[in-house]
Amino acid sequence: MKSVFRSNIFSLEQAVGAAPHLAVLTQRIRVSQGYLDDVQHLIPAALRRHIKAGPLDEGAWCLLVSNAAVSTKLRQLLPTLQRTLTQNGAQVNSIRIKVQMRPTS
Repeated sequence: MKSVFRSNIFSLEQAVGAAPHLAVLTQRIRVSQGYLDDVQHLIPAALRRHIKAGPLDEGAWCLLVSNAAVSTKLRQLLPTLQRTLTQNGAQVNSIRIKVQMRPTS
């Protein structure tokens, strides 16, 4: 007996392709990660594991950091990061830093 559900199984890529909003979101995530990849070499190696690519919205890019100390150091690098992104053709008008608070258990 054939499964009724078998014909309705979609891969994640198919689901994203079928939903325009998800496709746009997926593209923004890829671009944001690409921006981080482009500036990774400018960030001290000890800080890299504490920084994640965050939301990208209308020219404003957000970097998510694990703590305030990383945020402070990264703020010093913002002009260099933005200049590098602009030189590489990125449409980034501003970079924000957001400290991600760890959930307490």
